[in-house]
Amino acid sequence: MKLHFRNTDIYYTAKGTGNPLVLLHGFLESSKIWEPFMEGLAKKRQVICIDLPGHGKTGIIEEVHSMELMAQVVKGVLDHLGIDKATFVGHSMGGYVSLAFLELDPQSTAGLVLMNSTPEEDTAEKRINRDRSVAVVERNKKAYITTAISGLVTPANNLRFKAELANLRSIANTFPTEGITAALKGMKIRTNKREVLTNFKNFKAIISGKNDPIIPYDSIEKLVKECNCQFISMPDGHLSYLENYSEIDKFVHFID
Repeated sequence: MKLHFRNTDIYYTAKGTGNPLVLLHGFLESSKIWEPFMEGLAKKRQVICIDLPGHGKTGIIEEVHSMELMAQVVKGVLDHLGIDKATFVGHSMGGYVSLAFLELDPQSTAGLVLMNSTPEEDTAEKRINRDRSVAVVERNKKAYITTAISGLVTPANNLRFKAELANLRSIANTFPTEGITAALKGMKIRTNKREVLTNFKNFKAIISGKNDPIIPYDSIEKLVKECNCQFISMPDGHLSYLENYSEIDKFVHFID
């Protein structure tokens, strides 16, 4: 299915009825990462998966896809479906977008799960690395994707999930260069959402991998206490939905 938003086609899937759950993918991913979870979840509730701007089949809206712009896209889809309240699970960048949605429309947020994500903004060093990444993508998108996706998991899991990671790379290579750089620029300028998360009184949880090379586990361990979030610890890297599928599947069925 698709929705026309600001002269751009936004692609999404929606299955099941009642108690909506929105699943938002991360950077260099698409809504396809949620397919293994969809059938089971849709038996008991409505599940909405969205290709965020510049990813999957969704087009490019602007040169910079801020998290706030992406949140507006998500709201557009929910409004189109007549959904006034939903629970969100966001992986990595999808978590940033979920927090931006919470800030945009707290009354429409029933619950929030950040998977391999954080409410913190980029560090100064990370912002510099975002700029470097933009330059690399513009020079050689394929090489960047190969390196970036390999760096999300441990060396052992690069071997264990060789086929799945190859599929992620294959899909990411179909994304336009401008869509990838727009997301990098948007993540670079995102603001700190710690207060937004702390003030949210409904169900909230953070899933963190002990060997996540992107979101340091120690920082999340401290943050969950300050933000009063449920903490779900996983033993692997940045792709908990893949590396720890069984545990994540059980958890998302437990939500609500």
